[in-house]
Amino acid sequence: MVERTDQPTVATFFSPDPFSAGTPLTLGEEVAHHARVTRLGVGARIGLRDGAGAIGAGSITRISKTMVVVDVDEYRVVPRATAIHLLPPVADRERMLWLGEKAAEFGIASWRPVMWKRSKSVSPRGEGPTFQAKLKARMVSALIQSGGAWLPDIFPEAAVESAVMATPPGTRVILDKLADEDDSTPFSVPVSIAVGPEGGIERAEMDAFVGGNFRRIRLAASTLRFETAGIAGIAVVISKLSSTQSANG
Repeated sequence: MVERTDQPTVATFFSPDPFSAGTPLTLGEEVAHHARVTRLGVGARIGLRDGAGAIGAGSITRISKTMVVVDVDEYRVVPRATAIHLLPPVADRERMLWLGEKAAEFGIASWRPVMWKRSKSVSPRGEGPTFQAKLKARMVSALIQSGGAWLPDIFPEAAVESAVMATPPGTRVILDKLADEDDSTPFSVPVSIAVGPEGGIERAEMDAFVGGNFRRIRLAASTLRFETAGIAGIAVVISKLSSTQSANG
């Protein structure tokens, strides 16, 4: 059921649980703290996201130190945007968090870090459950800020061979400064983008990706940092897909 009132909201919050119109929703201690700090009271109207396509709104009916109860009266589901899957390198922790945040703003479908040979010498690097929790928090913040509806699926870091095998069917590209020329071949969805580590991709690693039907794409003649390459790659893919859709009218 879809209900909309289109009344203005004063803030938007993430719900880890599904919600629907006509059913009270309880949000946890973090939202309760935010509500107290920003002086939101009973009756305040807030927006809602669940990261799985649901966009809603409702009025606060109760606030305590540990929870906020919302009477949800607006609900709709937004289809996931173009499926773009990012395979970033396991790299510097803070820069990975930055890339994850910006990638979430673009609305990527998934995030699967690759443990390249040269990733192993990085410290501190972004890996493990604790890092994944921090990454999700940054992505949630980006989702709320950007007004999106879908969080990327976050997968654990994978070895090169495992990452290639786990990549979904569709257009597959790997960013490579040494590619012979810019690739002008049209893209079709879904699109997977692999980004190598700083210091470069080992020959055997590149062979593994090329053998897995990844096309080598050059973004620039200069050497880009991995987070720059990741964001630029996403933007290029979105542009190419838009051009293809326009051409197909």
